[in-house]
Amino acid sequence: MSATSEALVGSAVDEDQPPPRRKRRSSLHGPAHEEPWAPYLFISPFFILFSIFGVFTLLYTFWVSLHDWSLLGGMNAFVGLENYARLFEDPRFLRATVNTFSMLLLSTVPQMAMALVLAEILNDRLLRGSHLFRSGLLVPNITSVVAIAIVFQSLFARQNGLINAVIQLLGFEPLNWHAGRLSSHIAIASMVNWQFTGFNTLIFLAALQAIPLSYYEAAQIDGANRIQRFFRISLPLLRPAILFAVVLSVIGQLQLFAQPMLFGAGAGSTSGGNDNQYLTVLLYLYGQAFQQPFRFGYSAAIAWTLVIMSAVAAALVFGVNALLDRREDRAERLHRKAVAARRNKEVSR
Repeated sequence: MSATSEALVGSAVDEDQPPPRRKRRSSLHGPAHEEPWAPYLFISPFFILFSIFGVFTLLYTFWVSLHDWSLLGGMNAFVGLENYARLFEDPRFLRATVNTFSMLLLSTVPQMAMALVLAEILNDRLLRGSHLFRSGLLVPNITSVVAIAIVFQSLFARQNGLINAVIQLLGFEPLNWHAGRLSSHIAIASMVNWQFTGFNTLIFLAALQAIPLSYYEAAQIDGANRIQRFFRISLPLLRPAILFAVVLSVIGQLQLFAQPMLFGAGAGSTSGGNDNQYLTVLLYLYGQAFQQPFRFGYSAAIAWTLVIMSAVAAALVFGVNALLDRREDRAERLHRKAVAARRNKEVSR
């Protein structure tokens, strides 16, 4: 073959071959390693906003609580923990604390019980219009607190209130719901229960629908009725959802403010009644900071005490849950030992 033909064949072969590909970069040099700061950049807005409006405000509030700080006069002398020590000698603060925990119990316990019952009813697959009822449960939660307070003021009015009208029909004397300590707590707790029961119902309903149907079918085959299935299957498996709802409710009730403020005859007053019968901690904090005597330092100490109360209450709820878990684990271990002992006896026979 001549040189010319060899050159022609070589050029034809070169044209048939695809162009050489660039070598792929190693997986070690992927986009994530080229820009290691990208994930942190995406999550940085949350941490920036939380640092400004969360961490900074907490620390600054604690700094204010260590001073004799007035809204009109500004920062004065450094008093250390004197504001905190004064809280335990303040009868209004102690009364507000008792009132707050009283309303917490009167609202949280019935709220959880009603939400569990409603969730169990709405979880029935044979119930018609269940989606309509589920949507209706959120209506109280999105209703304005002011509108709710106006309605409940009319319901619990002494002269022409619907509740007193029903009480009179039953042959009893009408109550002055605003004057009594327990009666005012019940009325305010009724507002809270009406507003947030539907929200907790949806939480429990979502948790119920996550439970496998095979559990209920097996229990039904064994002869368990609906009440037994609820207490033996639904309630134990709902514990994480109940824990979540209780912690949210406890923290929310410790910050009760709008309902007692709007409940009184003089709406907008922070006195909490003539005898402070429905004065709450947050209502007292607001009165000390933005009304006479405008004590910012003292109100900041109240705020930090409220934070500690919320943390302790949440810790107690988690502690009770941990004790129940230990009790269940112990019962399960004892059951396994009993089953193993029974099998060993059967094998020995």
